Amino acid sequence: MDKLLLIIKREYLSRVTRRSFILATLLTPLAFALFFAIVSLIFSYQSDDVKRVAVIDEAGLLKGAIKDEQHLFFKFEKGPLDSLRANFKQLDFDGILLIPQLEDILDRNFTVFYYANDQPTPDIEALIEQRVTEAVRDYKIEALQLERKQLEALNTRVQLEPEPINPQASDATRLTSAIAAGMGGLMGFVMYLTVFIYGMMVLRSVMEEKTNRIVEVMMSSVRPFQLMLGKIIGVGAVGLTQVAVWTIMIPTLAILVQLLFGIDPSSMNLNQPGVEVNPDDVQAMTALALQEINNLNWWLILPLFFVFFLGGYFLYASLFAAVGSAIGDDMGESQSLTLPITIPVILALYIMMVAVQAPNSSLARWSSIFPLFSPIVMPARLAFNPPWWEIALSVILLVLTSLFFVWLSGRIYRVGILLYGKKAGFKELAKWVFSRD
Repeated sequence: MDKLLLIIKREYLSRVTRRSFILATLLTPLAFALFFAIVSLIFSYQSDDVKRVAVIDEAGLLKGAIKDEQHLFFKFEKGPLDSLRANFKQLDFDGILLIPQLEDILDRNFTVFYYANDQPTPDIEALIEQRVTEAVRDYKIEALQLERKQLEALNTRVQLEPEPINPQASDATRLTSAIAAGMGGLMGFVMYLTVFIYGMMVLRSVMEEKTNRIVEVMMSSVRPFQLMLGKIIGVGAVGLTQVAVWTIMIPTLAILVQLLFGIDPSSMNLNQPGVEVNPDDVQAMTALALQEINNLNWWLILPLFFVFFLGGYFLYASLFAAVGSAIGDDMGESQSLTLPITIPVILALYIMMVAVQAPNSSLARWSSIFPLFSPIVMPARLAFNPPWWEIALSVILLVLTSLFFVWLSGRIYRVGILLYGKKAGFKELAKWVFSRD
């Protein structure tokens, strides 16, 4: 045990004290903060391309008034179109909007014309269409002598509000499924990244020590299994340290960026031109979303997330360690051996995407129990409160499978780590598992 702790300490300290690790750990949150600031400024940017548009309203739909925008100004003209087009440059207009006569008031299609030297940008085009559409609607209401309030009553927004069969059961809202899907997808994706990235880190670490022949010196005092296990735990501790630092720094820097630059995420221009969002609705939806996040069973989700992280990491990191011990300094040799390891990880990611949309489907349920998929799929289902027996069975199978793969990888590691000059395949790996000490 003392030797194992010594190996873990060496693996951990040798990495966390590297300049590259410190810079990557500190600069990555700063890069996220800078990216957040740039994206926020881009989306809140208002166009400085000012356009002056002459309006010829032959149908009289706009009634001589149309709302200007910050970068788009309208001016009504009574002259003929040919005269305006002939004196276009002298009048200092950027475009001419012609609204022809409305021939059939019951016609659902209506075309207006925009004359300009340059093609209108999508925001200008959408804004003009929206303004004219509103004017045509008002014109038809008056011409057909319709009651405006009755017409507005036809625009009914239907919302699905889930209710439990049992009155004593916990009530859900229309955002419950969306919040659960978002949190599940986020946890599954984080699990995918950590298992894949730090598993590959174990592989490269084993390859480096084997290539530099440092392992020959270490093997004189420790057993191969202790060396492999210490390396896996040490690299995993490095990964947890990095994730913990990022978990604290990224939200903190995001808040500081908002305060320093005065960025208001709600003011970002994420909507289509001409589409208005009620601030009260946004505030109500935000409050409801925060309430749903607080209602999640975090006392169950967080411990189980940690359990699945450890199980998935030990399972795949041990396999990467075994592959690293079987190859030399050529990374090209590892592609054929790492392919069977990476395929389940990638498949689990795609199954996770389906699981957050249909968490109780047969594919999601059995994939969350299958040990090679469960570290990624089951965390994505935890927010949907799966049955307890599925969670228990998934944890038990994952723990047993992880222990088996650690033992199996140790059998391969003890032979491959001291073998040089021979390209190993799956047949050789199978022989190493059953070879005697």
